[in-house]
Amino acid sequence: MWESKKAADILYTIIKYNTMRYSNKKIVEERIEILFKEAQINPDYADRYVFLARKLSMRYNYKIPKKYKINFCKKCYRYLNSSNCVVRTDSKTKTINKICLTCKNINRTGYRK
Repeated sequence: MWESKKAADILYTIIKYNTMRYSNKKIVEERIEILFKEAQINPDYADRYVFLARKLSMRYNYKIPKKYKINFCKKCYRYLNSSNCVVRTDSKTKTINKICLTCKNINRTGYRK
């Protein structure tokens, strides 16, 4: 009798957790989108916006979309724009290399299908 009640309580908490996470998914998507748009407009606060977007994605277990993920350095988490990165294409490996001028890390993104 006690074991079935524990199992029911555990199942209830799992369902409650999953529905809460699903309801927050759209809110997190919108917030991350707003933060990256603001990072493009206002480069002085861009690193802070990237930090907040990453924090949101970690808290709600949400993956940042690829179109936003390529815009910041994977090592120092700085927002990459024309003033703090160098963009090159590598035809041998079919990648776009963004070199962060802050930490000298190479962020690679494939362009081959």
